[in-house]
This record gives sequence, structure tokens and C-alpha cells, in this order.
Amino acid sequence: MSPSIGILMTQFMAWCAIIVPKLLGALVVFIVGKFLIGKVMNTLDKNRGMDKLDGAVRSFSMSAIKGALYVILFVTIINIMGVPMASVVAVIASAGVAVGLALQGALSNLAGGIMLVLFKPFRVGDYVDAAGVSGTVKEVTLFYTVIMTLDNRRVTVPNGTLMNANVVDYSTEPLRRVDLAFACAKSEAPANIQNIMMDTMNANKMVLQDPAPFARLSGGTNEAMEFTVRAWCKNEDYWDVYFDLTQSITEALGEANVQAPAVRVITK
Repeated sequence: MSPSIGILMTQFMAWCAIIVPKLLGALVVFIVGKFLIGKVMNTLDKNRGMDKLDGAVRSFSMSAIKGALYVILFVTIINIMGVPMASVVAVIASAGVAVGLALQGALSNLAGGIMLVLFKPFRVGDYVDAAGVSGTVKEVTLFYTVIMTLDNRRVTVPNGTLMNANVVDYSTEPLRRVDLAFACAKSEAPANIQNIMMDTMNANKMVLQDPAPFARLSGGTNEAMEFTVRAWCKNEDYWDVYFDLTQSITEALGEANVQAPAVRVITK
């Protein structure tokens, strides 16, 4: 073996003697740290104090805590590897502008998540229509909000987009109004059609009497009259009342031999 190769081998062995313990130490810290973070998150998840928080605040806080713990773990591993923190800070500072531009979308989503938690335009569990998506809010994370649609599709909406969109929350109020419209032949008596609709709504136990149900002639064409039907109910009964009235009014008009009964014009 030549002297130069011997020197290189000596230097390599010396380098390994320095770096290998650091790598092993960093690996051990990473494994232990990841395990501890999992334990901490599980403990927080089961904590009664967290249960008292609003669903959106809870999921957002859990995501923020988890991110902060991983940042601490990352900094600890850097220290173990012997990288001077001053150098790390200098690199981060010099790359700050580039990173900021690259992550402006993510930062916008983070800011949007903070705004959603602070102003609470909706809560976890609410049925909403926002950013072109309709469904039940499942969770609000640091950057995204998860919405489950009625057909059980999972839609992930960026918080920045959601914060800047019009949000319709169907679950926040205790009462909700069912609006339907029906059409019949113009030869029918409007008062008779109105009485049939009112009797059908009054017979439905889920339809509230205060505010009172409503059925009136609201328009029509040369061939048909259009009637608007409105019924108030509890929020959780909305879809039951919607479908019950659609069917029961159709059947009632048919039993009364109303011509061209219950052609639904609008539903909302």
C-alpha cells in the first residue's frame, strides 16, 4: 500500500470516527423524537380540555402543535450533527426571499386557516356550500379544509381559497325553510289548489306552525299556474320535510283529480 493511500485511509477512518457516532445519535433522536411526538399527539387528542374546543380550532391547533414539535426535532438533529446554528440561520435568511416566493401559496393557505379559526364562518360538522363544493366539514388543518360530500367523496379545499370564497352554512341556524313550486292546469281553481297544499303541510308533524306554512299562486303561463309552497322545519328535519312534501303534495293533487298535478318547477 502506497503512503498516499495509507494517509487517505487514515483520514477516512478518522472522519468515520467523527461522523458515524453523530449519524447514529441523530438517527436515535429521530426515532425516539418521532415516537414521543406520536405519544404527545395521542395524549392531546384524548385530553378533555381539547374536547372543549370547537372542532375547527381543535384540528387546526393539533396540526400547529405537531408541526412545531417536528421543527424542534429538526433543530435538535441539526445540533447533534454539529452544524452551527449561525450557519443555518444565515442560509435560511439568504434563501428567505426565494422560499417566500415559492411558498406564497402555502403561506396564503396558512393565513386562511388562521382566519377560519378566528372568525369561524363555519364549524366542523356543518353542511356548507363554499368554493364550488357542497358537503359536511370534517376537519380544518393548517393548510387545507376537508369536506365530505353527500355521496361520500373527500374534497380537500385550500384554506386561502375557502377564506376568499362565499360560504353558505346550512347548519348554523336552528330552523330552515323548505321551498317548493308546483304547477297545474290553468282551468283549476287557485283557492282549491292552495287549500290542498295547506292541508297537506298541516298534516305533516315536522312542519312548524310558527312561522306558518305558506302556499300561494305565484305565477304561470298560458297553459299552467305555478304555486309556491314554503314550510319551516327544524334544521335536522330539512331533507325529510323536503321529500315528504314533494311526494305528499303530488299525491294529494292526484287524489283530487287536479289536471297535470305537481309538475315541480324549482327546488331550492
